[in-house]
Amino acid sequence: MKFIQPDWPVPASVKAYTTVRDSWGERQPYHDMHPGFYAGSENENQRLKTLLQLPSEPVWITQTHSNVAIAATPENSKKEADATFTDQPGQVCAILTADCLPVLVCNKQGSHVAAIHAGWRGLASGIIEATLKAMRQPAADLLVWLGPAIGPQKFEVGQDVYDAFVQKHPESAAAFLPQRPGKWLADLYTLARIRLRHQGVTQIYGGDFCTYTQADLFFSYRRDKGKTGRMASLIWRL
Repeated sequence: MKFIQPDWPVPASVKAYTTVRDSWGERQPYHDMHPGFYAGSENENQRLKTLLQLPSEPVWITQTHSNVAIAATPENSKKEADATFTDQPGQVCAILTADCLPVLVCNKQGSHVAAIHAGWRGLASGIIEATLKAMRQPAADLLVWLGPAIGPQKFEVGQDVYDAFVQKHPESAAAFLPQRPGKWLADLYTLARIRLRHQGVTQIYGGDFCTYTQADLFFSYRRDKGKTGRMASLIWRL
């Protein structure tokens, strides 16, 4: 497997992919798969462009676990944000993850797309809501794919995380499994679905991965204690 192609009913003019550990061939240490604008990433960027036949250079952003969504334009490359969106043909939205949740969005007409980096902080602060607002598309027209993230069996969090979600949406309590006092196992996928449904989005796909346990496929920041690569999730329209 060289990459994951989302299983969702988008128009043929919309292209979306998530890379995996062996997208470059041999499984090497973390630095061998770290696309973006970081030092030493030029080779990875070129491989990515060739592998996926990208129509343009992806707009890589400086991800900070915020609720900031910006347009995917060359001028916005490297700016601090956690989502990009576009209605321009051939412009590639891209994010990097290694446990956080990649969320890809498209409208049913195939005219608007977005890529969201959604860790728990971003989810709690409203990165999904900010991105959908910026896209300015009817929620009923949106399709969403939830890509590879850390699964609920391995994502232990504290009381602060529980409170951040449950105080906003009480039904989010269903996404937390109590462990020892003050500790919970959190389900990022369920938390994202709750946020999306509150925005009126009902066409939600994916959400059946675990970056931590599927070590043959994915990098995991927690599993690898920070010394790991990143998966790239990309989306564009023709």
